[in-house]
Amino acid sequence: VSTQSTGGPWTPEMEETPPVAAPEQEHAANQETCEVEPQPAGAKQSSAKRKQNTRSTKPNLVLKFTLTGHENPVTVAKYSPDGNWISTASADKFIKIWNAVDGQFEHTLMGHSQGISDLSWSSDSIHLASASDDHEIRIWDAKIGCCVNRLKGHSNFVCCLNFNPQSNLLVSGSFDETVRIWDVKSGSCLRDLPAHSDPVTAVHFCRDGTLIVSGSYDGICRIWDAGTGQCLKTLIGEESAPVSFVKFSPNGKYIVVSTLDNTIRLWNYSVGKVTKTYRGHKNEQFCITSDFLILGQEAWLVSCSEDGQVLVWDVDHREVVCQFEAHASTVTGICCHPHQAELATCSMDRSVKIWQHVDLE
Repeated sequence: VSTQSTGGPWTPEMEETPPVAAPEQEHAANQETCEVEPQPAGAKQSSAKRKQNTRSTKPNLVLKFTLTGHENPVTVAKYSPDGNWISTASADKFIKIWNAVDGQFEHTLMGHSQGISDLSWSSDSIHLASASDDHEIRIWDAKIGCCVNRLKGHSNFVCCLNFNPQSNLLVSGSFDETVRIWDVKSGSCLRDLPAHSDPVTAVHFCRDGTLIVSGSYDGICRIWDAGTGQCLKTLIGEESAPVSFVKFSPNGKYIVVSTLDNTIRLWNYSVGKVTKTYRGHKNEQFCITSDFLILGQEAWLVSCSEDGQVLVWDVDHREVVCQFEAHASTVTGICCHPHQAELATCSMDRSVKIWQHVDLE
């Protein structure tokens, strides 16, 4: 997706006084302890104690297998929630489904007339939604490979989308600067939110589906009530760099925000402040993604980089604990396996690679 801003009408009624993290506040916040992984039911062990017990298990990612078949840069790779499938999409207009266990190619989904920017699985791992530059969203039966619905309404490239946990709603963001909330069954648009003043680059539901976060090239992240469409909070950093990616943390307490100034920030959105800042990767041009890799009870922040690298940070200490050359070109997407210490990366080099954690001797 191009980083060129298209401008557009500002929406005064949505404007709030944004909380801004000053440099000295951001430095102090970086010393805080952040727990981003879901707390196991009945767990009483303190966060600090759990981290002390698991800190020795650092990610050690080795190549499991490589998937090839796309004719153009691969823009997105996503594991199904049950962990059985990997979906990939490309600027070549095609979606491919692969067996996540052995990398066996299953089938290709065809129908979009332009490149595809994003994919999202339904919670039952049956349906797959795709966002395309042809201004359409398609919903597919991923098992049999047919399109079951087409959602029309965006007036420009559809850049991003996400199913809610119940998978009865879908949120999408577009180059037309709007966020739309869709009824999956009927395909009707329930909300058309004039969300931003520049293209919307990322959207994500929180773990219980009550909130949506959106990010944009206008440098702003917004938190929305998924039921009413009301803007609950506006987050903007001091630099206001274009936002390339946003996502709720696994426990829903934070949002990860990537910006086109080579920076990832962890926001405590309830109080409107940055708690951690991560640097070391390259992100100045493309909407590349991040995710959380879970090892035992510990979560690690993983990110793509435009120099072909993958980086893994200790969430609390902001230390790069693992860095390796994953691809020959920009790593455009990264997605962690829902149940295993494994992740998928995709790249402009037209390949998808699966990496698994192997304990060090």
